[in-house]
Amino acid sequence: MFSNTEQYTSASKAFFESQLAALSALTSIAMHGTEKLVALNMAVAKASAADTAAATKDLLAAKDPQAFFSLATAYTTPNTEKVAAYGRQLTDIVSATKAEFSKVADAQVAEVQSKVSALVDDIAKSAPAGSENVMAMLKSSITNAHAGYEQMNSAAKQAVEATGAHVAAASDQLTQVVKKAAAK
Repeated sequence: MFSNTEQYTSASKAFFESQLAALSALTSIAMHGTEKLVALNMAVAKASAADTAAATKDLLAAKDPQAFFSLATAYTTPNTEKVAAYGRQLTDIVSATKAEFSKVADAQVAEVQSKVSALVDDIAKSAPAGSENVMAMLKSSITNAHAGYEQMNSAAKQAVEATGAHVAAASDQLTQVVKKAAAK
């Protein structure tokens, strides 16, 4: 079907190079997101160790049970706020990483679709007479595949947004519950 082997080879090479560049970009984004996550966890671990040591020291110095429980309650509220803040920071990191992934993936899909369409058009120009139906079917298949990708991508974005909203709501509810419990 290909009258020009060079055309196919050139398209294959360009496609491979494009995929390699996209993989490199996605790997870089993943590593950057992982670095942010590790930095967040290290900061939380350091702060938690220091806070735990200070709280333990104060609790052990309490003179009576009432003072002990008063101090324990006083330490609970800031910890709840720290957990909620951690949840928000974690959500921000995941959201930013996901947005960068989507940006690269969308650009890659658009580029591949453009190159495949151009290749099919070039093939159609040099196709033998009578192959118009086959070429139309090939173009239709490419269009349908892209539409399927768009639909799947849209559903995935909605799922991620819904999950983020649920995590944020759960974090807020947890903060409110602990604050109410600490107030009692």
